[in-house]
Amino acid sequence: MNMKRVTRSRPGRLIAAVVLAVAVGIPLGVTGAASAATPLTVAQALAAQDGRTATVTGYVIGQPTATTTVLTSGFTADTAIALADQAGETGTSRMLYVQVTAAWRSTFGLLTNPSLRGRQVTATGALTAYFSHGGLKNPTAMSLGGGATPSPTPTPSPTPTPSPTGTAVPDAYYAAAAGRTGPALRTALHGIIKVQTKLSYDQVWDALKDTDQDPANPANVILLYSGRSQSKTSNGGGTNDWNREHVWAKSHGDFGTATGPGTDVHHLRPEDVSVNSLRGNKDFDAGGGAVAEAPGCYTDADSFEPRDAVKGDVARMILYMAIRYEGGDGWPDLEPNDSVSNGSAPRLGRLSKLLAWNDQDPPDAFEKRRNQRIYERWQGNRNPFVDHPEWARSIWG
Repeated sequence: MNMKRVTRSRPGRLIAAVVLAVAVGIPLGVTGAASAATPLTVAQALAAQDGRTATVTGYVIGQPTATTTVLTSGFTADTAIALADQAGETGTSRMLYVQVTAAWRSTFGLLTNPSLRGRQVTATGALTAYFSHGGLKNPTAMSLGGGATPSPTPTPSPTPTPSPTGTAVPDAYYAAAAGRTGPALRTALHGIIKVQTKLSYDQVWDALKDTDQDPANPANVILLYSGRSQSKTSNGGGTNDWNREHVWAKSHGDFGTATGPGTDVHHLRPEDVSVNSLRGNKDFDAGGGAVAEAPGCYTDADSFEPRDAVKGDVARMILYMAIRYEGGDGWPDLEPNDSVSNGSAPRLGRLSKLLAWNDQDPPDAFEKRRNQRIYERWQGNRNPFVDHPEWARSIWG
């Protein structure tokens, strides 16, 4: 009679496996192979640094370079990414350092793909220390979003795609702001949106051709104040060209066009050269004479009124800048006020009018798509007032 030999696990090993499974939240009865297909949170992965193979999902925070150092801009290599359970995480102890091997660098390396910051990534590999820090090494699968793919997808996508994308607010992005109001909400939002990729002023040209694309004509952009659809290639300084309008005028705080607020695409928009010049550094308010090249816009000696269709857009861009730039990162503390005589002070008005415009003109599909594209492809952060216009009144009354 042929007898099949049955190999039994040692009781001690079985008990240890059960304890580990309970500790990291893996359902009992799931095999090692199955556990690799069931995504863990970053917190669970950090608690299970035993060399086992697992699949982990988290948000890309930056490039780890040392045990307690993660670059969030100025990336130097494609060899590693740091993941966290919250997109706005700042504590390295709550990040998982993921090794990015050669097969995945063209798609998941941050030097090549800086716009990955803030996006959700799923990786499968060995849970073991990396940079003397909780990590995942030798990935066998990596993918965007919450599900892993079985094989490398090394085709790079270094330039923006022109097709529209979804506009749903990503899960957990605003988790730190949940239930907060007033100053506490403001503080939480600043902590979330300050995590971003910073662009050069030259990169802004390409970004605007993507973010402000005409939905009816992918070869064109929509000009902010004029409302005109114009060829993407007609950017420059000539008559009827379009250039880069700083909605928060760069002289209000003297930040110029240096990388930072001067290149933040959340407040930069395409506009006709002469209309841009006419607006200049004026504050925003109602009234004045009609602007010939921008129907529905009005201006006087000290203020500019945008057309009705973008009044809310303008307001939300100004409010974003006030929350993003609080003076703690080497840039001026920008703040809206109720004046139209701010000169070079880091102030811009008129706040009461901006709040009214935010109520009057809620975010439309164009503005929501724009916010999503900046988040997905360019800066990795969002304008919270596009996602939650009601937060403006909660903060400023």
